[in-house]
Amino acid sequence: MTTPRFPRITEEAVEELRRQIGMEVQDHFFVRVATEDAIRNFALGIGDPNPLWHDREYAKRTRWGSLLAPPTFLYATSRVASGYVGGLPGVHAMFAGSHFRWRQPIREGTRVSTRARLKDLVLRETRFAGRSIQQIYEVEFFDQEGQLLCVADSWCFRTERDTARERAKYGQSASPHVYTDDELRAIMEDYEREVVRGAEPRYWEDVQVGEELTPVVKGPMCPTTSIAFLLGWGGLYVRAHRFAFEQYRRHPALAIPNAQNVPEPPERVHWDSEMARLVGVPAAYDYGPERVSWMGHLMTNWVGDDGFLEELYVEIRYHNIMGDTTWCKGRVAAKEMGGGIPRVRCDIWAHNQDGIVTVRGYAVARLPSRQGGGGRP
Repeated sequence: MTTPRFPRITEEAVEELRRQIGMEVQDHFFVRVATEDAIRNFALGIGDPNPLWHDREYAKRTRWGSLLAPPTFLYATSRVASGYVGGLPGVHAMFAGSHFRWRQPIREGTRVSTRARLKDLVLRETRFAGRSIQQIYEVEFFDQEGQLLCVADSWCFRTERDTARERAKYGQSASPHVYTDDELRAIMEDYEREVVRGAEPRYWEDVQVGEELTPVVKGPMCPTTSIAFLLGWGGLYVRAHRFAFEQYRRHPALAIPNAQNVPEPPERVHWDSEMARLVGVPAAYDYGPERVSWMGHLMTNWVGDDGFLEELYVEIRYHNIMGDTTWCKGRVAAKEMGGGIPRVRCDIWAHNQDGIVTVRGYAVARLPSRQGGGGRP
């Protein structure tokens, strides 16, 4: 395939985009209603076995009284929160993080609507691609009664594809990891060690600062894991047949020819290693919202049915490339009883099989108290 040349970041394009800060932008959705099927498919896509998301009868017996969706299910209801950016056509967008602040759980039957706006543009110098633009959006999520469910900031780094490829300053191995049978057995054993707290309350009084969360393993990454996530989340630009060509007509910069000269969207960096190399990454890499959702999985496993994940802040620090395995981990950093509400704050991170930390962030959760209340918003 002939190496194409891509547009660069220009001062005029940045200023045009900057004028849109604070303005509401059109959002799109893959899922609008949190049906039983939509919830299950999202949970399967992120590999989360929590019965709160899968078993309606089990969920009815909890304090919530209904099936719930994983907190980051909201990605499926908002393309903007998932990394759908405007402006700078032909300049690559790499999802780099989210900051969720939940007010209510997402119950089965909830019909979600959103209000999105461009929040800020920040000029950055990155080791990966040199000059880049951090493009930050804020999305408010509402239920069918107009009640606020959540506010989330998400951000992408807009990078010049040619510059990233030519600089090739990438901090990870240039070739995907090849696993031995023993390594795969060890990963399976880590899967079996996963603990879903479930119906056993984790009381605030019993939590100790410094205690470790039970890790959650994900991977090894392969095209199948990307497809599984897409089945529950929906993708940004994945269209087929007539709908694909209509999309390319509206947005020509999305139409990047493959080896057969057939246009495909830049989203194929998540399963097409050749395309990933064109943007400066050595192999296909995972979806950022997928990894944020893994960190949410880590937390909901730990807080149990009676807790409530209130806040999740995740920075994507390195790509998770084809063949990588990710271990999601955490540690209790602080606990407080503010306004009678028992909360804990956890530092969270994830590393791959080479020990490279690919995610950093924190989470805040309400826990039940032995003195009564606390976990439910």
